[in-house]
Amino acid sequence: MTGGTGFVGGHSVAAIIAAGHRVRLLARDESTVERALTPLGVSPGAVDVVGGDVLDEIRVDRLMRGADAAIHLASVYSFDSRQKRVMRRTNERGTEVVLAAARRSGAGPIVYVSTVGALFPARVINETSPVGRPRETYLASKAAAEAVARRHQEEGAPVVISYPPALLGPHDPKLGDQTLRLRNTLRGLMPIWPLGGFPLGDVRDTASLHASLLDSSAPGRHFGPGHYVSTRDYLRAVRQVTGRALPAVYLPAWSVVPVGLFTNLVQHVWPWKIPAEYGAIYTAACRTRVDETASTNGIPARPLPETVTDTVRWLHAEELISERAAGTAIREAVPA
Repeated sequence: MTGGTGFVGGHSVAAIIAAGHRVRLLARDESTVERALTPLGVSPGAVDVVGGDVLDEIRVDRLMRGADAAIHLASVYSFDSRQKRVMRRTNERGTEVVLAAARRSGAGPIVYVSTVGALFPARVINETSPVGRPRETYLASKAAAEAVARRHQEEGAPVVISYPPALLGPHDPKLGDQTLRLRNTLRGLMPIWPLGGFPLGDVRDTASLHASLLDSSAPGRHFGPGHYVSTRDYLRAVRQVTGRALPAVYLPAWSVVPVGLFTNLVQHVWPWKIPAEYGAIYTAACRTRVDETASTNGIPARPLPETVTDTVRWLHAEELISERAAGTAIREAVPA
């Protein structure tokens, strides 16, 4: 397994171990394993760790040696324009290195973790959708990696592809873009929102999907459980679970795109991260929905208020937001 110390990766490790598997991880920094897994009830001693990077073919071969199955989660996920080069290198070239090594080892299934954004822009996506041509750096790098994975599928390799939506949930060890966006919203840093929407799910449901794909012979492509959420619905859910007003102004998404492009340029010289990211605006503007008939391998999506509540509670427990920012989420039961 690669990427096991990230948000999706850590939860997937926990779900896979709970399903009875033994796990070997590739980690650039072995000290990150404990931080990612201990909060999820997984002892660092419960996994084997190979130090290395997905671009290091020797280390990846060592990781895959003797494996019955493989799951490639490692990628650089960010809408931060400063990460452009490392995203292209890690996400595309890293996928080629890992999938090739998994095939040489005879592992199967080989699960490649893509993203719904690799199929953007499109109104509705499902298992038969072509690789997208998104006009955003991170999504474009994942589309390129998606093409690599599909080529292996076409060659007859036992490659299975998962498509997580945007994800929230507790225990995000690296504070990814979605968690930071929710935190910024609660801190009053997001008063302007683009109209539009995007698929959103719970990281624990996508982790359950990954465990199920290792326990079944389900071929092909499967989507992480989730819901299509408009930006209005998103903010409405946050207001519901926190009891806060959170006033906001909504603007047509494509009218806000130039602002995102401008912040991309400014971000290269501004030392602090700017909340108004082009990638987030572009994603909302695409308004892409996952077909209701698309396969989630039988894993249901939990209600959005439950996901938002658990995320807010975790942010407060980690002292990343104040009690005032968390509002009623830390005092009341999860809303129906």
